[in-house]
Amino acid sequence: MSEPTPADRESAAQEHTPPVNPAVEASKNFGITPEQYMLPASSEIRLLNHDGSAVPESEQGQEPGHEYPMPENSRLLDAYEKLVVGRRINDQNMALVRQGRMAVYPSSHGQEACQVAAALCLEDDDWLFPTYRDSVAVMSRGVDPLEVMSTYRGDWHGGYDPRKYKVSVQATPLTTQLLHAVGVAHAAKLRGENTVTLAMCGDGATSEGDFHEALNFAAVFQLPVLFLVQNNGYAISVPLSSQTRAPSLAHKGVGYGMASERVDGNDLAALLSVLGRGVELCRQGGGPLLVEAMTYRMQAHTNADDDTRYRERDEVREWVAKDPITRMQRYLSDQGALDDAASQRISEHAEAMAKRLREAMASKPELDPQDLFRFVYHEPTTQLREQAAQLADELSREEA
Repeated sequence: MSEPTPADRESAAQEHTPPVNPAVEASKNFGITPEQYMLPASSEIRLLNHDGSAVPESEQGQEPGHEYPMPENSRLLDAYEKLVVGRRINDQNMALVRQGRMAVYPSSHGQEACQVAAALCLEDDDWLFPTYRDSVAVMSRGVDPLEVMSTYRGDWHGGYDPRKYKVSVQATPLTTQLLHAVGVAHAAKLRGENTVTLAMCGDGATSEGDFHEALNFAAVFQLPVLFLVQNNGYAISVPLSSQTRAPSLAHKGVGYGMASERVDGNDLAALLSVLGRGVELCRQGGGPLLVEAMTYRMQAHTNADDDTRYRERDEVREWVAKDPITRMQRYLSDQGALDDAASQRISEHAEAMAKRLREAMASKPELDPQDLFRFVYHEPTTQLREQAAQLADELSREEA
């Protein structure tokens, strides 16, 4: 048997070389250990105090690898406008539900900052995977509110074209969208595309098996996915204390070998900075990443929920004082970036959007019973054709 050539030995060495861990490589760029890089900062990242004043850098508790700059005022002003519009649509939808014009609506009143930041940190070719509560994120991505809300009115379709906006349909089943986000990211990586996916979920979703499978698969294959957990304290009525004993949900990332961060979910400036850097790290091959945003759902889980049965009003009032809109409004006003004229323009824009939605939901959609069969298969089966013909015959007899 002939001796192995240098090329053979090099090839064999490459086969036995362990895969590169992106977290380990990224930690070198920050000059810290992999453990320091993967674990979240010792305190949640915050750039604005509850009163809207800027947090001094010396008081942010910043650590190597966890420094985040304040976004420019122009970017904050654009995000603030989407925040105000999102709040107005949230409240308008709750009124529409009470009027019987919408079947159900899961309000995100109080946690809109997470959703606005998630949408704005993505590029045009990136994908957003929202939950059923993330309508503000979908709208902030450019989808018309009328298209978004058609689902909650009870229409048969998802309302908008996911491929057009790079936004998945809002998922009602808990956590399934994380697996879909991982699948899209995997496909993009195989194709050599520079695509990042951002998958949103709540604290309750972290107890689901799909959460583990999505994070584990993404980490093993080093996929460009940013997982955003909106920790609003409750999975309907189940408090966080019944979900985990971990120091934080962000700490779960290190178990999968991915970096994580914990951020004030009512601080729009901090969210834009943390999520923006996270998306870029994923795009550069440093993903996947896990971000936990500490926020609060100020209204009930849905219109069918009675939140007084599981939380005190004092707790809700405490979070009202941390409202993301008030915080950002005060900061921009102090910076001279938001004057009375700009505030009036933004308010009128939000009201016009709400009026347009209100008028659209007041009209009854035109329904075609044949849609029951038209979009089940690309090529209808024999049984579907027979059922469609039977229904058409019955309808024609009723009209006669």
